[in-house]
Amino acid sequence: MDAERLVVQEVLVPHLDAAYNLARWLVERDKDAQEIVGESYLQALKRFGTRGPNPRAWLLTIVRNTAYKWLKKHPSDLSATAIETPASTEFTLPSSLGPESENQGRLVWEALKTMPIELREVLLLYEFEHWSYKELAANLKLPVDLVTTRLNSARQRLRRAIAEAQEKGLLDEL
Repeated sequence: MDAERLVVQEVLVPHLDAAYNLARWLVERDKDAQEIVGESYLQALKRFGTRGPNPRAWLLTIVRNTAYKWLKKHPSDLSATAIETPASTEFTLPSSLGPESENQGRLVWEALKTMPIELREVLLLYEFEHWSYKELAANLKLPVDLVTTRLNSARQRLRRAIAEAQEKGLLDEL
């Protein structure tokens, strides 16, 4: 097996789901997320020697940057097309918990879609990819104070969305 294939199998493939989920959370459409992940993996292969000690964070940073470039090139694509609800993502609650959990997962997704991308990415990387404040700051090239502010703002928006849904009777108490 050649070295490049070994690199892909051992270092990049284990993070494919996380790369796709991040792209999907940022650009919102399956087809676009797949395109971004493909481009990101090509870039990762070209720049493999520049990776740091955490291949997952390194790869997700490439995915994030590729998604931002894509968003700048296609600003009208998101507003012109209805946003799909993902069929499966890491933050979807297990179906074994019942229909209430499915409603909660849908509500979280809807709330995430309404957030500015800067808030959404910090919340998702922290909560679902388990990045520390320090990792967020380093990989997003932000001061830790700004990471903290964005994370708090995202959490407040999510809490408000949940409270509003509960007031409307769309969701039982969590």
